[in-house]
Amino acid sequence: MAVKELTNDNFATVIEQATKPVLVDFWASWCGPCRIMSPIVDEVAEDMAQDLDVYKCNVEENQELAVKFQVMSIPTLILFKHGKPEHTIVGAQQKVVLEDDLRAHL
Repeated sequence: MAVKELTNDNFATVIEQATKPVLVDFWASWCGPCRIMSPIVDEVAEDMAQDLDVYKCNVEENQELAVKFQVMSIPTLILFKHGKPEHTIVGAQQKVVLEDDLRAHL
């Protein structure tokens, strides 16, 4: 499953209508750790497609969402369940560590 873009405009619809947990990767193009995490997030989206949906949110283009969810450092990944933030992961992670962490909160 391809990772989709989450924006100020589609956020509420995506999160509220989700039938499974949603992982949101808050990132920026100038962020080195974000560029490291990007292919890992893509792989997690593929590997865990049955368990969760994965979206990316550019904090420069969607500052309102970054402020709303208190994203102070990037990359920040937030797992939403039932429309609410359930778990936050800050910083670059190895794929196996990220997947284990997510599975513990699904």
